[in-house]
Amino acid sequence: MKKLPVFLMLMLILVSFILNIFGLMKLIPIFITSPILFISLLILCLYLNDRRRFKGF
Repeated sequence: MKKLPVFLMLMLILVSFILNIFGLMKLIPIFITSPILFISLLILCLYLNDRRRFKGF
């Protein structure tokens, strides 16, 4: 069950990467697809970094 959010985030990155490829082919504006890819990567990094944080005793 803990792997489900990571799987969903990886799927979001894959979809945003495909959208970014469409942006590079000039099908979708690149200034819309690039922030989507950046935000999805940022959310994944923040999620993976926050899980193992020491919260004290």
